[in-house]
Amino acid sequence: MKILVTGSNGFVGRNLVCNLKNIVDGKDRTRNNLSISEIYCYDIKSKTEDLEKFCQCCDFVFNLAGVNRPKDISEFQKGNLGFSYKLLNTLKKCNNKCPVMLASSIQASLMGRFANSLYGKSKLATEELFFDYAKETGAKVFVYRLPNLFGKWSRPNYNSAVATFCNAVANDLEYTINDRSTELDLVYIDDLVSELLDALEGNEHRCNYVEDGDSSSIIPKEEKKGKYCFVPISYHKTLGEIVDVLEKFKTMPDSLFIPEIPSGSFDKKLYSTYLSYLPPKKIIYSFNSNVDNRGSFTELFHTLNCGQISVNVARPGVTRGEHWHNSKWEIFIVVSGHGLIQERKIGIDPDTNKPYPIIEFEVTGERLNAIRMLPGYTHNIINLSKTDDLVTVMWANELFEVDRPDTFYEQVVLDNTAKLTSV
Repeated sequence: MKILVTGSNGFVGRNLVCNLKNIVDGKDRTRNNLSISEIYCYDIKSKTEDLEKFCQCCDFVFNLAGVNRPKDISEFQKGNLGFSYKLLNTLKKCNNKCPVMLASSIQASLMGRFANSLYGKSKLATEELFFDYAKETGAKVFVYRLPNLFGKWSRPNYNSAVATFCNAVANDLEYTINDRSTELDLVYIDDLVSELLDALEGNEHRCNYVEDGDSSSIIPKEEKKGKYCFVPISYHKTLGEIVDVLEKFKTMPDSLFIPEIPSGSFDKKLYSTYLSYLPPKKIIYSFNSNVDNRGSFTELFHTLNCGQISVNVARPGVTRGEHWHNSKWEIFIVVSGHGLIQERKIGIDPDTNKPYPIIEFEVTGERLNAIRMLPGYTHNIINLSKTDDLVTVMWANELFEVDRPDTFYEQVVLDNTAKLTSV
């Protein structure tokens, strides 16, 4: 299959082309039904003869070319309707009836706040051109009325409010929100690309639109034989909600709090977008470590509901820990060095009238093991090396609270404590 992508250097085009290349190169194993041999990229700097050459042999066309921020309003018709007319006429000239996709806009509804949109009028005229083309040639067309898009590589201060705010927050730039309650219908770029690949496989999502005079009610109603196509995953957010979440993302290097990003959530996709706008100096950030003659302890990440991750460095011969917790539990993973972890249940064993036996685990960075520190067990970690540091990644199920540490000093090894060694 040979694919033509017009507007290939635009926001959607770049993301689509990169994912098509992954399929060509065999890197994307989720699209085993697609066999793509060529990707033809056409953009504003391409030559007319290239379009004719591509139209002669392409098997599918993604028409992503368009103008949405022209210097002169006449460019709306030329860049949107004019180019589509040129594309479809070239396909007809080449007698190529392959499927064609059109990236239209919800502004083409001309409803609500879009009622006088010149951009919307140019897109509506382009839609009708495509539908007429389908009737005339019998070619299959896929017309997507896209809402606001967001994701990596979107151009700030151009056609995406999300990109503009992500760029401003990430780069400490001033920004203005005229109305925090302004609502946006949003589609994430990866969800759009996934839908376009579905269309390429013949599994597009089709719909008609419900329009009652209010732009907020321009919603797709899924129908198998619908006139339009749509991306089934979308989000409805206010500008205020978006900016508030972005400002929380910004504090992460200081607070160490990993954002709550459930699978498929808007916040997860917004965080990926935000990260793509970070300047080089903010890609790296440092930690505050507690350092003494025993080594160091550094908190790496905090979470709201799943505790924290830290790294502990013990100098040669040093013992760290020697404490227990009522409810807190931890996992130790030695990633470098050679050490011994000891645990002992607090109190006296009623069967022997002696302290409970010590459980020992010899650990090394050459063989990674996760050792659980049990509630009610005093525990330690000993660096057995005389020359090398012992480095341990530690997870605790809750954040450390200075006022309620749930941490109580008690040595693991007592003079009359029996030992039970575990490998």
